Amino acid sequence: MHIPLRNKEEIDKLRKACRLAADVLVMIEPHVKAGISTGELNDICHRYMIEEQKTIPAPLNYHGFPKSVCISVNEVVCHGIPSESKILKNGDIVNIDVTVIKDNYYGDSSKMYIVGGRTHIRSQKLVNAAQEALYIGLRTVKAGIRLREIGKAIQQYTEEQGFSVVREYCGHGIGTEFHCPPQVLHYYGDDDGVVLKEGMVFTIEPMINAGKKETRLMNDGWTVKTKDRTHSAQFEHQIVVTKEGCEVMTIRNEEIREGRIQRIMINC
Repeated sequence: MHIPLRNKEEIDKLRKACRLAADVLVMIEPHVKAGISTGELNDICHRYMIEEQKTIPAPLNYHGFPKSVCISVNEVVCHGIPSESKILKNGDIVNIDVTVIKDNYYGDSSKMYIVGGRTHIRSQKLVNAAQEALYIGLRTVKAGIRLREIGKAIQQYTEEQGFSVVREYCGHGIGTEFHCPPQVLHYYGDDDGVVLKEGMVFTIEPMINAGKKETRLMNDGWTVKTKDRTHSAQFEHQIVVTKEGCEVMTIRNEEIREGRIQRIMINC
């Protein structure tokens, strides 16, 4: 398995793409409110990427995906197709997954939004746990460790919170291509003996369910839902491995203000 090691010039270009992906997630937040359709949210993101950022929305037409971002609501685990008929309501939990291409380099990130600012107690706990699961995975990263240690840490934390980790979908290498090695499992599984090295770039994006881990693929060939119809939540960052940790290239200012992320940003 060939896992690319990115040089300084490549990392600089990836940083630029990652900042733009993060910026889309910040821009769209005020629009995530009751009464708006996920189709309209997609259109706002699309116009912003094309007209303001001069970026290319990577999901659009990727293996036939029909929209510019993925929007997954409540029991949708991932790859939700935005639609004019899907209207958000207060209490919904929503993941928006953005990937942009800038100068042939990819930036990929996602976050959760709570419509109206409040939801059911268990759904709120789920969202909080999904974000912390991501941070735990990020804090595990450093050159020299086995890749599987990331998944082990995420799975242990998630199950301690009373939730489950989705098995079928994982993080991935990324650079001048949307997906490349390595596959980054969010549970303790086979990593083909991969040891992390400086310059590896990949995403960590645990999907965790309020109920059981099993999922089902819908007839559209993209939308993935929890099999038991419980809610699911996910946060995603794109990173580059450093000697002592990792650089989170898709970091948002809100995370810096919260303080938790600073323990992760090493050698930035």
